[in-house]
Amino acid sequence: MDLRSKLLPGALGLAAVLAAGPALAQGAVAPEWRWLTFIVFAAIIALTMFVTYVASKRVHSASDFYTAGGGVSGLQNGWAIAGDYLSAASFLGIAGLISLYGYDGFMYSVGWLVAYITVLLVIAEPCRNIGKYTLADILAYRNDPKKTRVVGAISVITVSTFYLTAQMVGGGVLVKTLIGIDYEVSVITVGVLMLAYVLFGGMVATTYVQIIKAVLLVCASLVLVAFVWAPYGFSLPGFLDAVVADPKVQAQVAALLGDPAKNMSPAELGQRFLEPGLYFKAPIDQISLGIALVFGTAGLPHILMRFFTVPTAKEARKSVIWAMAIIGGFYVLTIFLGMGSAIKVGPEGIKAVDAGGNMAAPLLAQFVGGGGNTFLGNFMLAFVAAVAFATIVAVVAGLVLAAASAVAHDLYVGVVKGGQASQAEQVRAARIATVFVGALAITIGIAAKGQNVAHLVALAFAVAASANFPCVLMTLYWKRCNTGGIVAGMIVGTVTAISLVMISPNMTYPKAVRAAAQKVLDAEPAKREAIAKLVAAGDEASTAKAAKQTAALDKAVKKANDDFKKVEGQETSIVGLEKPLFELKNPGLISIPLGFLAVILGSLLYRDKRAEDMWDELYVRQNTGILAAKATAH
Repeated sequence: MDLRSKLLPGALGLAAVLAAGPALAQGAVAPEWRWLTFIVFAAIIALTMFVTYVASKRVHSASDFYTAGGGVSGLQNGWAIAGDYLSAASFLGIAGLISLYGYDGFMYSVGWLVAYITVLLVIAEPCRNIGKYTLADILAYRNDPKKTRVVGAISVITVSTFYLTAQMVGGGVLVKTLIGIDYEVSVITVGVLMLAYVLFGGMVATTYVQIIKAVLLVCASLVLVAFVWAPYGFSLPGFLDAVVADPKVQAQVAALLGDPAKNMSPAELGQRFLEPGLYFKAPIDQISLGIALVFGTAGLPHILMRFFTVPTAKEARKSVIWAMAIIGGFYVLTIFLGMGSAIKVGPEGIKAVDAGGNMAAPLLAQFVGGGGNTFLGNFMLAFVAAVAFATIVAVVAGLVLAAASAVAHDLYVGVVKGGQASQAEQVRAARIATVFVGALAITIGIAAKGQNVAHLVALAFAVAASANFPCVLMTLYWKRCNTGGIVAGMIVGTVTAISLVMISPNMTYPKAVRAAAQKVLDAEPAKREAIAKLVAAGDEASTAKAAKQTAALDKAVKKANDDFKKVEGQETSIVGLEKPLFELKNPGLISIPLGFLAVILGSLLYRDKRAEDMWDELYVRQNTGILAAKATAH
């Protein structure tokens, strides 16, 4: 899943896209309407900044900063978890994948929804009962506090950095694509807003910003789905029949299948859009991705932190149930967002703005509002884009808070100060760590300009699934688990996941890039000749088709030439390989079992009396919540 899928994101809709012409090189919004985009963005930013101002008055202690004082209700936390979890990949990326690949795009939705069943059943309540602020608090409860805090903090910082970089790049690309603001300015804007939320409002502000963002996201999606689905009487079979019969969808499937499509009827091509195999070519790769999504979710540090914000174990369970309902409902809506974009705007119109399809939902909003030359069309596009931007900033804020808590609470207070620090000192350390992590995120985001950050998204979930999840699960449920197992699991899981991703197809291989680019350039003359024949036909339909094909070909040729320049003088990937050694895009199928094996072997080979003595207390507390507020007193 590359940047396009983890971040960004009918004739009238297509005409609106193509009518923008040169403006598309600067942004998806025509220059005369950019003022409207700025106003909508400013309104949503102003709302979240006001919430931050109010929240800042409630932050007085470390508990307030890290966990909102444990005063968040189950319903509120459910919405906040949804806000934390529904990233740009969920809204823009999945809608884009469905608009281009149909059924396979929806598989991402299924994986992320199923993940929360795992979280509800095995993680949410026990973590809330024995933890206090961070992932390392859970691991340190019955194991050596300093050793487990060090490896736990390193893992949290690693996962957060990978995820942060992808989100920062996504935010920069989104704003640049929409309104033409320089990438660097866009990244700095995301970083400054995120810093304001966390630095002044801590978890209180972050929680309410995530709630606002989740509500706006769900409402915007419901409005779009209503416009898309209503013409078919809100009948799912009727809507899917329209998808199958749409010529633009059929043309997209034919382009994806290549030669096999020549023997298929239009109806068969349309039906193929609703079947697997257009995006996921290898079933084992899909299995590996699914495992990483499910277990990785349960190991994401910014998600685990949310369970410490509720006052009781009952509220923790309630928050996950609400989150599952909200997230599940939203992912059902992505079917209509993606396929609605495919039949209203069309895959070619979507790819004309962003090759990865990440602008599918904003372009759909523009279409249902009346098109690119109308006030309502551009207002809806601006609103949907602003919600996507708020989505990125809210997720980044949660990640920065998780990373800052690992630095300040786990490393500084827990290891350096031995747990002996005043409330004022803890809050000060947290804010200093926030500035450091935020500045690092902005710097990396700017440095990653133009880079393919696919491997960073894979790395974040792979490390969370291979290191964090096995260690948390085993320390909660296996009596023999101890410090040796936690340290071994964290190290082996992290190193294995990173190593396998670095030699996987996610990386850039110059020879393969050049071969693909050359193939595009070799096919250009024949395509130009076919376009010339369409122009010679002289009728309106042929002329329109020729204009569309010319725009697509020009973009493909430009990308091919740009790709040649990017890999000029290079022969190998960043780790010195000419081609992948490991064929799976996500290493979960290998790295997760190795993470569990390392925990088991490390625990069996290491003797830790403290871990054994603390088991009975941990077992009682994780199941009852007795004295949970004092969970880190040991």
